Amino acid sequence: MLIDGNWTENWQPVQAKDKQGRFIRQTSSFRNWITPDGQSGPTGTSGFKAEKGRYHLYVALICPWASRTLMARQLKGLQDMIDVTVVNPQLGDQGWQFGGFDGSDSDTINDTQFVHQLYTKADPDFTGRATVPVLWDKKSSTIVNNESADILRMFNTAFIELVPNNFDLFPTELANDIDALNLALYDKLNNGVYKAGFATTQLAYEEAYHQVFDMLDMLEQRLSDGRQYLFGDQLTESDIRLFVTLVRFDAAYHGLFKCNRNLIRDMSALHAYMLGILELDGIAETVSLKHIKAGYYSIKTLNPGGIVPVGPNRI
Repeated sequence: MLIDGNWTENWQPVQAKDKQGRFIRQTSSFRNWITPDGQSGPTGTSGFKAEKGRYHLYVALICPWASRTLMARQLKGLQDMIDVTVVNPQLGDQGWQFGGFDGSDSDTINDTQFVHQLYTKADPDFTGRATVPVLWDKKSSTIVNNESADILRMFNTAFIELVPNNFDLFPTELANDIDALNLALYDKLNNGVYKAGFATTQLAYEEAYHQVFDMLDMLEQRLSDGRQYLFGDQLTESDIRLFVTLVRFDAAYHGLFKCNRNLIRDMSALHAYMLGILELDGIAETVSLKHIKAGYYSIKTLNPGGIVPVGPNRI
């Protein structure tokens, strides 16, 4: 936690809670946008022009929110536009750090040791949690955006003139339906597993648990007609939002977060759907079971012994 630019306490997973012990997630702080012409986007105060090599993405392979942005980068063909740094999946006393774990990187862009140092580099008086993803502008040496939902949408449109692409993750004709489904996905499933895992009362846990499986049951039914994606034969950002939770479920949420009614492997339509997305070009590169297990099971409040389960060893 940073207060006025100073690191003040050891990292804790529970950001806030209500009187009933429900987990409350922090709101993202940097909300500017990359746009084709550099004009301001829907949120924030500044616009950043789409340019090759100007921007850098900091991510954690454990993190579903960060992995959304990695998936969009792959699907939109932005690998040559935006480089990536992967942080250490094991959360230490100062939160996310660089290097020191197989498949993680040092920070060659800003030469920092911890992600929170990126935040104080962008804003010396920053107060809040230092989260990933971080979309960094090398030209002005600041954070453009740290909200994965925003980054997902700007990756869909900002670079389209530089990298033409057939994937439209937010088609106009589906926009209202996508927004509606995204809201339910977030509340009941994407964030729902965290509300179950980080609940501090039985009431809060059971409430979240039932929402998670009500949503999974609804999605299993929706996909049971054989459709390829949530809206038919067109992959959208809703599929990205769902996939990143599904692919972590059996390895982390089922056990550590006590979402243990069943595995995703036990839900035939959802499991087949997940595997189909995993087979898309470049998507497997955004998934690391080793990082997922090492990261989640490093959360001391949930796993004080730090023991990482041997299985599962496949998705």
